[in-house]
Amino acid sequence: MKLKSNHVFAGTTLCLLAGLASNAQTQAQDALRTLDPMTVLGAKEEVFTQTGAAAFVTEDAIRAANSSNVNLVLSKVPGVYTREEDGFGNFPNISLRGADGTRSEKVTVMEDGILTAPAPYSGPAAYYTPRIARMAGVEILKGSSQVRYGPQTTGGVINYLSTGIPEEQTFYMKMTYGSYNTMFGHAYFGDTVETAAGKFGYLLELHGNRSDGFREIDGSGNSTGFSLFEPMLKLSFEPDAALKQRIEFKAGYSTFDADETYAGLTETDLDRDPDRRYAATRYDNIQSEQYRTYLKWVGEPSDELRLESAIYYGSFSRNWYKLDKIAGAAGKTRSSHEILAPASSFTDELAVLKGTGAGTAEVKANNRSYASYGWQNQANFRFDTGPLAHDLAAGLRFHHDYQDRDHWLETYNADGAGNFNFAKSTRNGQDNRLEEIFATAIYLEDEIKTGKLTLRPGIRYEWLELDDRKTDNATNTSVTQSGNENLLMGGFSANYQLDDAHSVFGGVYRGVSSPGAADYFAGVDQEESNGYELGIRHRRDGLNLELTGFLTDFNNLISTDTGLGAEPTYNAGAAEVFGLESIAQYDAGAAAGLAYGIPLYVSGTWTHSEFKGTTAALAGGGDGIYAGGRDGNEIPYLPEWKLAAGVGVAAENWGANLDATFSGVAWGTGYNDDVRSTGNPTSRDGKIDPLLIFSLSAYYEFNDHFKLVGGIHNLFDERGIVSRIPEGPRANAPRMLYAGFETQF
Repeated sequence: MKLKSNHVFAGTTLCLLAGLASNAQTQAQDALRTLDPMTVLGAKEEVFTQTGAAAFVTEDAIRAANSSNVNLVLSKVPGVYTREEDGFGNFPNISLRGADGTRSEKVTVMEDGILTAPAPYSGPAAYYTPRIARMAGVEILKGSSQVRYGPQTTGGVINYLSTGIPEEQTFYMKMTYGSYNTMFGHAYFGDTVETAAGKFGYLLELHGNRSDGFREIDGSGNSTGFSLFEPMLKLSFEPDAALKQRIEFKAGYSTFDADETYAGLTETDLDRDPDRRYAATRYDNIQSEQYRTYLKWVGEPSDELRLESAIYYGSFSRNWYKLDKIAGAAGKTRSSHEILAPASSFTDELAVLKGTGAGTAEVKANNRSYASYGWQNQANFRFDTGPLAHDLAAGLRFHHDYQDRDHWLETYNADGAGNFNFAKSTRNGQDNRLEEIFATAIYLEDEIKTGKLTLRPGIRYEWLELDDRKTDNATNTSVTQSGNENLLMGGFSANYQLDDAHSVFGGVYRGVSSPGAADYFAGVDQEESNGYELGIRHRRDGLNLELTGFLTDFNNLISTDTGLGAEPTYNAGAAEVFGLESIAQYDAGAAAGLAYGIPLYVSGTWTHSEFKGTTAALAGGGDGIYAGGRDGNEIPYLPEWKLAAGVGVAAENWGANLDATFSGVAWGTGYNDDVRSTGNPTSRDGKIDPLLIFSLSAYYEFNDHFKLVGGIHNLFDERGIVSRIPEGPRANAPRMLYAGFETQF
């Protein structure tokens, strides 16, 4: 169901999308400092020379977004699909080329080249993800990531680049305030100084974000906001020695508190008031803490040899205290996704959910702790064999991570007058367990250049040692299972530079995504993919163009259980995804010789997806993302069209940008319809609305050190269903205004 719009776009949409643009995203990365280690695109390479489809989001683009919502930024990158959940991007769901985007668990997410998911192997669901608003850039590889950047290689890789240590003393601060008492702040101070022993650098950074939220809970008068605080410290040292080397240390911390729920609304209630929350969700809250640190070393003993090494540690703890089940007068408990289903007949339970009926509400404390640590290394050997120039990369990583579940239930009695009173707490039957994986990963990749041709063959192997210890709270006993798994992936890619303005590229890749320990011992096999891509790039006279065709064959799809309660993980058969990605960028002002810039861009992705060889588990009546799928059905949350465009004006001391993003119709599950004929009803079935969202931003510079910023997100207040998971339909964020300042010395 599509909510009513406050603005009519009839007859204008295609014209606007064809002509609007901004400079929000660039296709090429500026040269990085030679000794900065652990980057995806390389120290001197640009996207133009990549052998696979890649994108680089610049610091200017991130700052221009004026938001910590990663979805607003990545929506402009072709081939990257995002699914909103809370309206602020606090729980990103990112998909690259059709891989399941739930909590971004099929994407290898890194910060500064270090794995950053809470537990990348045993629990990759990103209940923590790096905040894009504090980043200096984002690197994205949609192809050719299968060799160097595991463990999730069926989706691709996203590497967030945190603020670098400045070469000279620098102070930066940005503060904004906006709708729903939303406040944002980012500040850092750093310098690099010369000493008798060498160059010493430091950086202290603070980032914070809070909001009262735009949803209101029935009968409580409470809003549904969040707060976030993130400090970071970086230190570096480049000794004055014969060996060219650099040492870098980073320590960061994040604390997050949000009154967020899994439960959505009925479609009828959503259409009436998309910002409503039901009364029984008043206790829902998530609190989390994350620590991250690394120590990196990079050295170049000679022009032919480069060495990189890093030890790293990260921990993450969270407790999502959220509504789990509702029982009406008959005493039968139901989940929200059953109660809110279009064909649901659970009227007594719905009344309890709304606070107008007597019964009970069960709230589960999903309390979990994670840790991830390891040692990773890479050596680059440069040598020639006749006319061929080689850059052979050899990598080795030892990694260990775990997730420890300690769940319990608390029951509240509902009196039918909007009151919920605590009744009892229990720990029995909560499937508490400790899952851990030790992974050894090795890879070889050779970049071979001859003339205008670059070839890049590579192979990756991972050996996993898995343990799963399940605890019975009633008897205080545990059962442990142990096993191991072998993963093999790799690929071959090439780039040929036709001339100074044109290059073509292509590749063939094999990717793998392994299940967690508990799912592995339950018989879930590793997900596999065979990917193919072919593309062409153009750059000349301020015009950048790229067009890429891709095809991915998935086998043994893993249907996630993340955020789906008791829904089991299983293999869901095969699927095929193919499509076209394109982007065009041009500065019309510079081309016309004007004194001001008129930067333009248009980004588009067309995707066709369908299930093939579906299994009985997939076609059955389950509640998972892929549940109900049949051969020929579309993969959920993968619209056929995804478009972005914009226009900007950049004068001497002021500028403005108008951006538009469009996402087409998609489905909430593999069933591809509203009411399932078999199995239990579920509100996860149904359409995801097409949405065209405009955003406006502007700035005014008083001098080189101070400027005012402001803008409007969702300019015309377009609303619609953007997600049906975890449990029921929910809408995107409404119109939001903001204003603030940015200063740098």
